[in-house]
Amino acid sequence: MDFKTIALSIDQGIATLLLNSPQTMNALSSELMGELGTAVNMVKNNKQVRVLLISGSQKVFAAGGDIKAMAECNPEQARAYIEPIHQVFDDMASLPQASIAAISGFAFGGGVELSLACDFRIAAENAKFGFPEINLGIFPAAGGSQRLPRLIGVQGCKRLMFTGETINAATAIALGLVDQVVPTEQLMEEAKQLALKLSQKPPLALMKLKESIQQGINTDLATAMKMEMDKCCSLFATRDQKEGMQAFMERREAIFKGE
Repeated sequence: MDFKTIALSIDQGIATLLLNSPQTMNALSSELMGELGTAVNMVKNNKQVRVLLISGSQKVFAAGGDIKAMAECNPEQARAYIEPIHQVFDDMASLPQASIAAISGFAFGGGVELSLACDFRIAAENAKFGFPEINLGIFPAAGGSQRLPRLIGVQGCKRLMFTGETINAATAIALGLVDQVVPTEQLMEEAKQLALKLSQKPPLALMKLKESIQQGINTDLATAMKMEMDKCCSLFATRDQKEGMQAFMERREAIFKGE
């Protein structure tokens, strides 16, 4: 499929999605979000894809919402703009595959919220993060005010979102906003190495593990513990489980097929 604001390629089980709208600094326009949603669904339904890797350019990951599109909105129009973004990010967060955001340059507002919908965030040394929405009379509402406190804690979230301040990659990793900081020129190499490592794991087990973690944090412990057991035990009906344990006993590398 031909895209105008993004690019999608698939190789060795890794889907690489490039945000590619330099004239708008990858702002979350309706066009970009529509194409992003289409790409996420393509990845979700492609059993050959085991990892999704999202990146922007070296100068900008994503600059946030489309301010021109929102400036004159009334509440109903604002909802019509924000709701589809919510849906796309929710779809990303619930992907059965693992996902990685490789962040270089500016990631502001909705750009950070996009990365929060991924499982991992790797930042280049030149990365800058911020939530400037408060200075516009609104607040981060593409899932950010809910996902960020679950990631870094309530106080860290309030500090970033209440002040609207910009932080660098070193501060981001200290807060737990990103998992790794690497030299800017090595960002994609490091991200692809992680993607390759994840792509070699048993996909069904990874999917059930991801579900267990994400669903578990949103329920009580007793329910989560039962869910954990159910999901893990269900994997004993898969060929990958038999292959993994047999390979361990035979002291060889397992070959997982997602079956």
